[in-house]
Amino acid sequence: MGKLKLLISILILTLTTVVAGVPAAIGGVPATPARKGVHRNAYATMMYMGTPRDYEFYVATRVMLRSLSRLSVDADLVVIASHDVPLHWVRTLEQEDGAMVVSVENLNNPYKGQSNFNLRFKLTMNKLYAWSLTDYERVVMLDADNLFLQKTDELFQCGQFCAVFINPCIFHTGLFVLQPSTIVFKDMLHQLKVGMDNADGADQGFIGAYFPDLLDQPMFHPSVNGTKLQGNYRLPLGYQMDASYYYLRLHWSVPCGPNSVITFPGAPWLKPWYWWSWPVLPLGIQWHEQRLQTLGYDAERPLVLIQTVLYLGIIVMTRVARPNLSKLCYRRENTKSIFLIRTGLKLIAIWSILAAYIIPFFLIPHTVHPLIGWGLYLLGSFALSCIAMNAFLLPMLPVLVPWLGIFGVLLVMAYPWYSDGIVRALAVFAYAFCASPVAWTALVKIMSCLNVSLEREGFLPRLSESAAPAGFNKLY
Repeated sequence: MGKLKLLISILILTLTTVVAGVPAAIGGVPATPARKGVHRNAYATMMYMGTPRDYEFYVATRVMLRSLSRLSVDADLVVIASHDVPLHWVRTLEQEDGAMVVSVENLNNPYKGQSNFNLRFKLTMNKLYAWSLTDYERVVMLDADNLFLQKTDELFQCGQFCAVFINPCIFHTGLFVLQPSTIVFKDMLHQLKVGMDNADGADQGFIGAYFPDLLDQPMFHPSVNGTKLQGNYRLPLGYQMDASYYYLRLHWSVPCGPNSVITFPGAPWLKPWYWWSWPVLPLGIQWHEQRLQTLGYDAERPLVLIQTVLYLGIIVMTRVARPNLSKLCYRRENTKSIFLIRTGLKLIAIWSILAAYIIPFFLIPHTVHPLIGWGLYLLGSFALSCIAMNAFLLPMLPVLVPWLGIFGVLLVMAYPWYSDGIVRALAVFAYAFCASPVAWTALVKIMSCLNVSLEREGFLPRLSESAAPAGFNKLY
């Protein structure tokens, strides 16, 4: 009888461990979905907190989910979210975007001490939770920077693990197909614990080391009857078209596989959802077109309107108050003090002009549409430049030369009829080469006007001729 009780206890413990899937000693917790899925397969992505760009990736995730829904994919949409993701974000993903949110605990990254480790990849090991989604037959795991051009449900026919080689020797983990498995998941967590070799300390290096022979596997071709394949496969490049390939020819020319998904694996500050990424990178506008058709820009609209009214108010006030902006008071000092005052005013004038072109850039909501973003930037820099022009009695044209230069380079980069990326780059270089003498001439003109303004009797009166009270000179 005692042996029977012991056997039952072991059986219950074993079943509990299998269902949980994550031993506590490894640092994970069971994945807890908000509701049970209705499809056999799923598109999944992950979300975690702790980076300077959490909100931007939240927006990107929503746009990707909405675009998949718009394509009428035959699969559930799953977000693997860490426990610290704000509750109102989770509710929005579930109620407005139709996603199932699976709440997880962040997996510890044992590679944080590597010399080449990048802190922005500290929590990317959460991607391994995709193997714990055992309610599904296949899962397509996605990064938020994927732009879907068409439905890719045929990927659910692929085998136990399938990924794209956008690098000749290294597959990319921005999109891969997997068959969920508790055994594989637990083994991956064990490899994390023992510190399996990892080239970059992130999910890319870990998963690449876990499937080291994928390069030798056959290419995936979907079957006509929809039968699911067994084994590991390489995916055609058309499922992960690196945006950098586009910039060389300015059109897609990917012969292998359907041209279905664009990925943006480059610099994090040039992801397509940032308004300044276009027209620097031409594909940015395509991502924003998809956002316009799915999510929209209601979240950023109030801040855009506030800034627009503020800048227009500044322009009006500087025009109305122009005669009074230069009335300052200075203490009577000797010639050396006047020289120091003039030098300081010159530095203030130059820095105020620079600030007029820098400050608006950081005030604009990062994920606004590029046309709105650049329009608001040009309006803001013009408004703040008006303050500098009026305060230091500077001519308008030299101060606005950088403004005109920025507007011109945007037109050059946005021109849509270049034959290829090399011609486009040469055009931008030629524009910069021609604009450089103009910018230098404008700077010389500004310095010359500053000298004249600061030596004017009306701006800085001569001490011997001032009628102001003793100890002060008034600046007009």
